Amino acid sequence: METDRPGLITVDAPSEKAATSSTPILRFEDVSKIYPLPAGDVVALDHVSLTVEPGEFIAVMGPSGSGKSTLLNMMGCLDVPTSGKIYLSGQEISRMSDDDLTRLRRDRIGFVFQQFNLIPLLSAVENVEFPLVLTAGREESRQRAIEVLRMMHLDDALFSHRPGELSGGEQQRVAIARALVNDPDLLLCDEPTGNLDSKTGTAIMGILAAENREGKTVIMVTHDPGVAAYARRTIRIVDGRLV
Repeated sequence: METDRPGLITVDAPSEKAATSSTPILRFEDVSKIYPLPAGDVVALDHVSLTVEPGEFIAVMGPSGSGKSTLLNMMGCLDVPTSGKIYLSGQEISRMSDDDLTRLRRDRIGFVFQQFNLIPLLSAVENVEFPLVLTAGREESRQRAIEVLRMMHLDDALFSHRPGELSGGEQQRVAIARALVNDPDLLLCDEPTGNLDSKTGTAIMGILAAENREGKTVIMVTHDPGVAAYARRTIRIVDGRLV
């Protein structure tokens, strides 16, 4: 993995597979999200239109309360717009049923969170294999989980440890492995280095950059310009609008 300055990984061009696809992996058409509250409506997204091509690495930046998390939730089918349309690989998701959205998230999208969101009572390998339980056999799920954990350079001796027995960086490696175990098209990351020291954060960003070079589309919310520098494109949002 080549670097052009310490701590910053040079991101190569998208893989041939990603570059040859002509359909955007994500497209927002005039999307708004309004949350009605007793004190008055809150406009979280205000007529947002954007296109994300397969294989892109995008950073989403903006001040607190600007709509970053709402935008990421919309991209991940965790919420639906008040108005406008959202397409995933050409398929409109805005009007899908809850069951269809659940399957879409399970099969096509991986999530990485700042707080890791691991299940405390499960071991590292059990956390990673959990998304596969309903779609694959036990033995197949375990082997796939071990394979992905090794890709994250997590020591085999830690596979049986619960999250509370792991460092923050180790937990984030497990969380990324869980997000990748179903081989999703789209990887969504919410402040993936926010709870990590700089050295560990650099290692985690190296993993995400490597996944992007393999063709994964990566979109991450971050407040850190150093982390955003790993991306090829930065989307800035203020008061629910792209600027």
